[in-house]
Amino acid sequence: MLIVKTKVIKVDPFNPEDNLIEEAADYIKKGEVVAFPTETVYGLGADATNPFAVKKIFIAKGRPLDNPIIVHISKYEDLEKVSYEIPEVVYKLVKKFWPGPLTVILKRKEIIADEVSAGLPTVALRMPSHPVALKLIDFSERPIAAPSANKSGRPSPTCAEHVLNDLNGTIPLVIDAGKTLFGVESTVIDFTKNPPLLLRPGALPVEEIAKEIGEIVVNEIAKGVKKFNEKEIVVSPGLKYRHYAPQKPLILVEGEEKKKIIKINELIELERGKNKKVGLLISEENLEFFKDKCDEIIILGSKKDFFKIAYNLFENLRKIDESDAEIFIVEGIEEKGLGLTIMNRLRKASSERIVL
Repeated sequence: MLIVKTKVIKVDPFNPEDNLIEEAADYIKKGEVVAFPTETVYGLGADATNPFAVKKIFIAKGRPLDNPIIVHISKYEDLEKVSYEIPEVVYKLVKKFWPGPLTVILKRKEIIADEVSAGLPTVALRMPSHPVALKLIDFSERPIAAPSANKSGRPSPTCAEHVLNDLNGTIPLVIDAGKTLFGVESTVIDFTKNPPLLLRPGALPVEEIAKEIGEIVVNEIAKGVKKFNEKEIVVSPGLKYRHYAPQKPLILVEGEEKKKIIKINELIELERGKNKKVGLLISEENLEFFKDKCDEIIILGSKKDFFKIAYNLFENLRKIDESDAEIFIVEGIEEKGLGLTIMNRLRKASSERIVL
């Protein structure tokens, strides 16, 4: 779907100019879509109360209609305008973690378009902390439905350039405020379940949430190990379809450190024996074992700094398709804190998973 040339407006990420945000808000009010920054990734936003506007998100992204979209609000009182039967623990959490990268699944009020939630009686809600996102929602005077601003299945965009790489010519406007803060999406928890269920690990580690409210169920789906059946309807994005994936093959190797290094070496030799150019995504700590063995190496970061690995993760996954290497191998990391989030994304992005 091609339209007029996509317009890009650059704004100050900390103090966005009112006139520029007003221009973007006018697009939202008129039922158009706008790509905008949040603290997690760039979102593709539309009026969450307008079914025709919401459908434009699905069309631009090539997104399946049964994949729900997170609704973004800018005021605490908006929580009760769009959802009901809100558990006390949710009030406790949003007081501590909003604005921020926490999404809560609650029962949906009719003001939110059915298309946002794939016709389900629930809604995924969060209040972003990025000044541009908050001002855009305020000026639009309505909740904004926004998944990541990329083609469906591709790595999420952490800068305006990524958005344009995927959506230039298919959306009318991109707000460019530089790179996002976290680089991975929000943490999603279903509070229609008791105990609450982690649906998607994200920028807010589940351990931090559990400190506030106690038990949170973390199952194999949240870890990215197991997938929903294609016929099942899901209440949150990031659960059902392959996500974050480069176009080239990506092999994920998980397990104990020594075994992992041996297996990666074996895979490199195997693929190079087929006259293939091999690339590697590797930690700083294990770089020394592979320096001269690959055609391209992308450094994930240090295993002592999961925040930095997460921050650069989607950018690094996009580098795979820019590389001359034909196949990539990536090492797994420990599933603690943001490590769970990183492994969820790598498992969904990989075309093959080897567990040692």
